[in-house]
Amino acid sequence: MALVVAQEVPTSSSMAVPHGPAGVGQARHRMQEQLLGSGVPESVVDDAVLILSELLSNSCRHGRPLGHADSGDGDVRAAWRVDGAGRLTVEVTDGGGPTRPIPAKPSVTARGGRGLNIIKALAQDWGVRDSASGEVTVWAVVTQGHRREDFATRLAVPGFDFADAYDDLD
Repeated sequence: MALVVAQEVPTSSSMAVPHGPAGVGQARHRMQEQLLGSGVPESVVDDAVLILSELLSNSCRHGRPLGHADSGDGDVRAAWRVDGAGRLTVEVTDGGGPTRPIPAKPSVTARGGRGLNIIKALAQDWGVRDSASGEVTVWAVVTQGHRREDFATRLAVPGFDFADAYDDLD
């Protein structure tokens, strides 16, 4: 008789990420490992990892680090959780900034300004939550089957492999 012990993989996680590009890869890898290990569909995990990267990048560019003792000076907070209905919520919290997170309408030649539009295309819903202490949390809900199917086609550039460029960020 064999005894099988199931290992429960967390469906919720939170981590302090250095305010800057250094921790983005670490956060992406941790999220991916935990979510795939808990049975979240790969397509949902892929979208969530991209969303996490965008949110952390925006936080580093436009927000201030958290100053609370429990988060550590110079950090932002990344969190994700899966609810009972299978919806995955991704959140990044920082110390706020001079501007409010809103999707931009960049020109074709602009170097940035597309992050929240990417999130809007991949997520079922997203939004911004402010706290009384000045912290700002940008969140997105990802579900299987929600992604706009024309998303990748609209972003495709001949001769450019998005996956290769994405891996270079680590």
